[in-house]
Amino acid sequence: MRDMMTHCTPKRCISPAAATTDNTAWVGQIIDIQGYDSLTYLIETGSLADADATFTVLLEESDASDMSGAAAVADVDLLGTEALASFTFADDNKCFKLGYVGNKRYTRLTITPANNSGNAFVAAIALLGHPAQRPTANPPA
Repeated sequence: MRDMMTHCTPKRCISPAAATTDNTAWVGQIIDIQGYDSLTYLIETGSLADADATFTVLLEESDASDMSGAAAVADVDLLGTEALASFTFADDNKCFKLGYVGNKRYTRLTITPANNSGNAFVAAIALLGHPAQRPTANPPA
């Protein structure tokens, strides 16, 4: 079957916004995975103007909706690695992905720049898949 649209729900994680020109972290929305059996974060870069900036990805998990008690996701609960989802100034206009297979209900993605003094455009979507109820809503709830 070639239909993925009715089997997934995208959620806003890090919205497209004006360029970041310092080392302020982008902290994503808290994603609730209840009702879904899979979660993949999709990270998109635009122009990354600084000549030596790096961008480190961190995924945290929690059983609390406010992420209290949050902990970094163990490598065994990731598909791919945070290192592979991280990027540098040389990664203009690229996409990266990071999957979550842990058993906590809530997750949060953070991207932290270092050495960034130029314009950096970054956005991210949390793609929930394998829903308990199909088809998923369009537009997504």
